[in-house]
Amino acid sequence: MSAEQHRLEHLLQEALAPVDPPAGFSVRLEDALSSITEAAAEELEGWELSAMRDPRNWGRPAAALLIGVGAAAGLAAVRVHRRQQEEKARHRSPYTRLVAGADQALRELRAEAAKVIGRGGG
Repeated sequence: MSAEQHRLEHLLQEALAPVDPPAGFSVRLEDALSSITEAAAEELEGWELSAMRDPRNWGRPAAALLIGVGAAAGLAAVRVHRRQQEEKARHRSPYTRLVAGADQALRELRAEAAKVIGRGGG
């Protein structure tokens, strides 16, 4: 690779580096998506089925349905992401990793011992 290609690769790596959102962003986003979902549900609750016979009345409920579904899906994604980040944070400290590793090793030892005992006693 030439020097210019290395420079370009370096610039791309810097430009595409992951950026952590500001503190509290996920909480604000979750609150906003919850509000939108609730507002869409309230809008849909307010409509009567008799009014739905006329296709001209379908616009608002259809929009509320689409917006509500989108907000609910976004809310679910934010919550899953937050849980994953919390799980990662818990396993970052060396002590936590050591404990988690020891716990896993004990579970595996217990399973192997159960197999050996099961074979020897049968």
